[in-house]
Amino acid sequence: MPSKTEKLLSLLNGQPVIPVLKIANVADAVPLARALARGGLPAIEITLRTSDALEAIRRVAGEVEDAIVGAGTILDAGQFDEAARAGSKFIVSPGITSQLLAAAKDSEMPLLPGAITPGEIMAAREAGLRFLKFFPAEQSGGIASLKAFASPLADVKFCPTGGISAKNAADYLALPNVVCVGGSWVAPDDMVKAGKWDEIEALARAASQLKK
Repeated sequence: MPSKTEKLLSLLNGQPVIPVLKIANVADAVPLARALARGGLPAIEITLRTSDALEAIRRVAGEVEDAIVGAGTILDAGQFDEAARAGSKFIVSPGITSQLLAAAKDSEMPLLPGAITPGEIMAAREAGLRFLKFFPAEQSGGIASLKAFASPLADVKFCPTGGISAKNAADYLALPNVVCVGGSWVAPDDMVKAGKWDEIEALARAASQLKK
């Protein structure tokens, strides 16, 4: 198994759910990351879908010792570099491109790229990546597709994201080729806006106890 895949797996370290976060207000980033870490979900993905995302990554990386912050929705090499400089420990992309693969090859930063077709999965595998994001999971065949990949692509593991919730997470985690799932249900927008950190911690604790 390639060293960067091992590094990424060790960062996520048996965590069944990776919170996928869209930070609308940078002031929420640190208390949110702390609540999730207290609940047993220290590894988080902050998506670059808001103007505050990079600053949120900087603050979490600098202020929350228990957190392992990754950057999500990385679309090109420029964003890859920006996220790395902001303090990200891993990079998540919704897809796979030659530019992103080149950026990852030149960096110590592990990349978790999205792949949903056999060709995309094989391209990632050819580049030395054996741990991939399966996105958007529910819209791309979900559990049935992942079951179909298990035999012909037996050495590839996945983190399904997209349409994953408390209702179906355990079904995904039961698959032999699924390491973890990504989801936003552990940090609902209304709870974040209201600063309900104890409630978010409780959601995180319940998610952290899902069996893999």
